[in-house]
Amino acid sequence: MNRLCFLSTILVMSEICFGASRVDFVKHANKIDVMMAGKHFTSYVHTADPGVPLVAKGRIQTKPVLFPVFSPSGTLLTRGYPFMNKNGESQDHPHHMGIYFTIDIDKENFWGNSQKSLPAIKHFSVDSMEPGLGQGTLATTLHWIDSDGTAILEEKRVMVFQAFEADDQYAIDFSITLKAISDQVVFSDTKEGMMAIRVAPWLKEEGGTGQYLSANGDRSEKNVWGKRAKWMSLQGQHEGKTYGITIFNHPTSTNYPTYWHARGYGCFSANPLGQGAFQKGKKVKEPQYLNLTLARGEATLFKHRFLFHEGARTEAELEKTFIDFAANGH
Repeated sequence: MNRLCFLSTILVMSEICFGASRVDFVKHANKIDVMMAGKHFTSYVHTADPGVPLVAKGRIQTKPVLFPVFSPSGTLLTRGYPFMNKNGESQDHPHHMGIYFTIDIDKENFWGNSQKSLPAIKHFSVDSMEPGLGQGTLATTLHWIDSDGTAILEEKRVMVFQAFEADDQYAIDFSITLKAISDQVVFSDTKEGMMAIRVAPWLKEEGGTGQYLSANGDRSEKNVWGKRAKWMSLQGQHEGKTYGITIFNHPTSTNYPTYWHARGYGCFSANPLGQGAFQKGKKVKEPQYLNLTLARGEATLFKHRFLFHEGARTEAELEKTFIDFAANGH
């Protein structure tokens, strides 16, 4: 047996023994596809495709996103709009695109902008791309550009895409560092952020089958919105099967445990920088504003895991996943 055949045999045996699928990356001009055992899981869409405009008229993509996102069996878990039209989908908030990480910074509308070229978050480089058995890592650098064209933040983003021995779940670990690079940056407390996903219409609470469940045991939007929790799950049914998206917040992440901007219409977001705005919204008598401030050269860290699962997950099972993420998360 020659060396190539030997290595191929070892790879096949490893997949059989360990049960994990390969994670691979396929580069295109404007995106990088993430493949799990040869199946499309998601794509890091870092720049707009000039040949395929958004279906939302007059709208543009002003930030890198992960879109679409599929379950292990191929069910679409994200809303199609504004990238595509799908029957039964609402067309509100066209800036909600797949999975996205952004927040408004005072008058700089990074979160909500989808009509002007600036402000915007620009993909700068792919720093590493490492496929592998059971997991693959994609590291990138992005620049947050304000309305005057000045890069105010450098974002270092590491995404670890994970396939598990059980074939009913995928995960993405995000480790995101924001560094002020031109001047002091003040993040005034706002609900308009931060680590978010816009879910498929059947998974939302309003008009869908989904229901939020927090690590505190709270259920539904009215009981989870604006509160702190170390994880939040959204589970619902589609064509007779249960699916779920659970977001975990790592203990080393800024202002842990995060607050949640979890809406019944389908915006599901962990927002650690909305503290004062959420307290005000919950009618706290004296809201305590965080107003995170980064001097030039200073940085702050945000770490989350997105778990995409088929079949229901209990509070105990999700808590076990959180403990593993807290101890071993990438």
